[in-house]
Amino acid sequence: MKKKLLITGATGFIGSHLCEMSVKKGFKVVGFDRYNSDNDYGWLKNSKYLSDIDLILGDIRDYDSVYKSMKGCDKVFHLAALIGIPYSYVSPLAYLKTNVEGTYNVLEAAKNLNVKNIIITSTSEVYGSAKYLPIDEEHPLNAQSPYAASKVAADQLSLSYYRSFKLPIKIIRPFNTFGPRQSNRAVIPRIIIQCLNKKNTRLNLGNLKPTRDFNYVEDTCEAYFQVLNSKKIIGEIINVGSNTNISIENIAKKIMVMTNRKLKFFSNKKILRPKLSEVTDLQCDNQKIKKLSNWNSKVNLDNGLKKTIQWIKKNYSKFSDKYEI
Repeated sequence: MKKKLLITGATGFIGSHLCEMSVKKGFKVVGFDRYNSDNDYGWLKNSKYLSDIDLILGDIRDYDSVYKSMKGCDKVFHLAALIGIPYSYVSPLAYLKTNVEGTYNVLEAAKNLNVKNIIITSTSEVYGSAKYLPIDEEHPLNAQSPYAASKVAADQLSLSYYRSFKLPIKIIRPFNTFGPRQSNRAVIPRIIIQCLNKKNTRLNLGNLKPTRDFNYVEDTCEAYFQVLNSKKIIGEIINVGSNTNISIENIAKKIMVMTNRKLKFFSNKKILRPKLSEVTDLQCDNQKIKKLSNWNSKVNLDNGLKKTIQWIKKNYSKFSDKYEI
């Protein structure tokens, strides 16, 4: 009998890839995502694996719907969250309710249902601007946005459930995942879409100087399964990234070469972060996950960008050039 795996945030960018990979790996998948009146299944609505996924629409902030969706599952990937950093400046409370209260509901349901393997999704944003590079799991936490603060709180709550109730949680902390299906609010699809629009003469971006560690979505997803299967990782935080970094300016130049475009950079003040909120440098130290599992980053940046550009070309009509927050 197949063991059931609950994936929250199932119809989103990483969640939809995880659902499909889980089906391919033989799991019986329960997908949980936000209720909407259109019964819109997001990136899964046209998936050839949709019939293999028991998709439940509810509210991560509602304990009862989380509990009911988790019943009968012995594994959980928790990804449901509000993730857009700019909107967290507009509505910080929404991030606390979804990211902290939502994580509480997952933890409490897992405790009451005696779930044996729970992976909580964190973010490299909790580190803030690097004190040293590469960033290992011992790096100080420095939340520079309400979004990051909500994720710090969710992580600490998760660790408290491990220490207080012996709940077998594992925290995955992905650095900047990219690839097909990512929103154009993220920097890589934002650059690609502008490059593919032949009418554009300039590249509309925020700060060009920050560096990021970009990891292709398939590699990030594979990390979930490696961490899931590792008996050495319980009550631990695990960074997931490529152990390389690149500035926003240089990745934009790389994409322009790949799309055969030469656009002028335009720094849009509307999409700049507040000065003290800008995270300047991120680069993942991935030695811990390599030591405690069989994971390794397989898709390098150039190949990941090529795959992403091709996917966006095929799905260009799904995107808009309007993305100021």
